[in-house]
Amino acid sequence: MTEGLPDGNRLWDGGWYRHARRLDSPNFGPRPPAGDARDDAVPVIDLIVVHSISLPPGEYGGDAVQRLFTNTLDWNAHPYFKSIEGLQVSSHFYVRRDGALWQFVSCDDRAWHAGVSHYCGRDNCNDFSVGIELEGLEGDSFEAAQYETLSSLCAALAQRYPVRQIAGHEHIAPGRKADPGPGFEWPRLQSSLGWPDRYFPEVSAS
Repeated sequence: MTEGLPDGNRLWDGGWYRHARRLDSPNFGPRPPAGDARDDAVPVIDLIVVHSISLPPGEYGGDAVQRLFTNTLDWNAHPYFKSIEGLQVSSHFYVRRDGALWQFVSCDDRAWHAGVSHYCGRDNCNDFSVGIELEGLEGDSFEAAQYETLSSLCAALAQRYPVRQIAGHEHIAPGRKADPGPGFEWPRLQSSLGWPDRYFPEVSAS
């Protein structure tokens, strides 16, 4: 690590988090510039979006998620995979049930995780968000190790980017998506981070 840098900078190599296992996805693009048309304008990344995923649904372990995000999934390996055949998606991060962390796209770039989305007056959440997938089933519970990794990652993201909100996929695409669902404990994450209510969806205060 580089001497003399603030602690937050020691966690990052550009948009890559040093404590994540890196596996590059081809499914990404540039973020739009922030506020003006200057070539050197830095995009504002201020939203964290929490998702859940398991492939096939409800089955944990294996490498199907990694293969999906890198366009190497064998669509014939399981009947469910035929229903998503050809899908090209990615997330910045993926947290396994044991807390292990993978990264597929630099946070400086735009991953393809949110789809058609809207949150707090803004459309196209992929443009200004970081996507984090938790290995799990929509509506089911998550492991303590996952909350620990997620909390550390969110804190690290807030050191590098001007994070001011965190939401679930269900909050940015209501009616279309329902993950991570009622099994995700927003108050637990909020307590761990120590962030005020304004950062969280209203469910966290209930």
